[in-house]
Amino acid sequence: MKALTALDMRESSRNELAQTQLRAEASTTTATPEPQDLEAYLESLVHDWCRTLTALGFTLIPLFFVLDMVMMPRELLTRFAVYRSTTTALVIAQYFVVRYSKPSNRSFLHGYFFSLIVGAMIALMTTDLGGFHSTYYAGLNLVIIAVNLLLPWRPVHTALTSALTIGLYVALNLIIAQREPIDTALLVNNLYFLVSTAVIAVSINAVKHRLIVKEFLSRQQLKEARDALWGEMGVAKQIQTALLPNVTTVGPFEIAAVMQPADEVGGDYYDIIETPEGKNWVTIGDVSGHGVESGLVMMMAQTSLLTTVMKTPGESPARVLCGVNRVIKENVKRLGADRYMTMTALRLEPDRIIFAGHHQDLLVHRADRSAVDVIQTSGTWLGIVDDLEGVLVDTEVALQVGDVLLLYTDGVTEATNDAGEMYGEERLRAALARHANLDVRRLIDRLVDEVTRYTAKQVDDVTLVAVRRMS
Repeated sequence: MKALTALDMRESSRNELAQTQLRAEASTTTATPEPQDLEAYLESLVHDWCRTLTALGFTLIPLFFVLDMVMMPRELLTRFAVYRSTTTALVIAQYFVVRYSKPSNRSFLHGYFFSLIVGAMIALMTTDLGGFHSTYYAGLNLVIIAVNLLLPWRPVHTALTSALTIGLYVALNLIIAQREPIDTALLVNNLYFLVSTAVIAVSINAVKHRLIVKEFLSRQQLKEARDALWGEMGVAKQIQTALLPNVTTVGPFEIAAVMQPADEVGGDYYDIIETPEGKNWVTIGDVSGHGVESGLVMMMAQTSLLTTVMKTPGESPARVLCGVNRVIKENVKRLGADRYMTMTALRLEPDRIIFAGHHQDLLVHRADRSAVDVIQTSGTWLGIVDDLEGVLVDTEVALQVGDVLLLYTDGVTEATNDAGEMYGEERLRAALARHANLDVRRLIDRLVDEVTRYTAKQVDDVTLVAVRRMS
């Protein structure tokens, strides 16, 4: 009953810490700015495509002069060259204005300006070529199509710019070129094709605008779903890290540890357990893979081992791990997952450690000779077979005053640099030898700093635990 009470107290403390961190996370999330609204999105699209439209304009307008040289009367070439060069200069100026300005609720005016100057250029050419009798009016269809199919704006702008283009054609020809009675049939024919092009452009733009709006709303929903998912992942990470122990001394030992998940939820595990009977335990492990599924298996292992140790604090590490293995094996089977776990459990005695389980080698810095011993672990992984009785054995290692025990996961030794070279156990041993005289908190910080500076990109969880015998 005493052991169970201690377990309840520890879980209660951890839960309070988790809730505090979750409230802090929630307040941070609430403070994030609102996403860009639909109108701003449309303004940005129109502005960007105006740059494409003007670039297309100052490329094709002078290029069409080659056609003029072949098809037009020679006496009009100079005048047409003036029309095209003036219009090209205006479009180039407009291009730079668009390029070096920001989207706004007036960005659509660039489309109107382009329609005005290019439409006026072609309309003036028709006045020189016979007014309404000239077939050159067909070039106005290109203006309507280019402006309104490139710019992703509202259909009303398509209708207005099309009307502007057609109106320029009619007005300039009535004012400048009309010397004979109007051929009504010919004018109706020309306007029929121009208006038909405008109607088609309006229809296409109406459909395109609806699709753009749907795309925007779908992207917003996707973003909200993603943010909600990552918010839940953040909560899971907060819970996981809040459940890690915050212990600096147990008995005659000074302890420091760190765990840095590669994903929002990690598969690395460590724990420091003090029992009411005075038995002290340190455990470390690593679930295959990383992410949510690995994090779940890790928390199962943590709960199982903590419960077992609290109920039987003097049990051998080998027998404790046998019990944990049965729990992991059953739960992984229920999950339908393909996971296993490496784990080493260590019971701290006043002058030695007793450990079992197959994980990374133990590194022990010997204070009396300033050397690092490598102690191999043995056994097998947890979660593979149902029963590990007889497979796991206990091993004793003496610790003198000042000796430092270092535990780690493969996220440390297998961290790689830009050249693909792993950090490795040899570099870790050398780093431990260099910094072993520091207190264990600063020692851990130095080791993490060295691994981080060596690593190009963290792809696996990183965990380190340092234990120093003080007396």
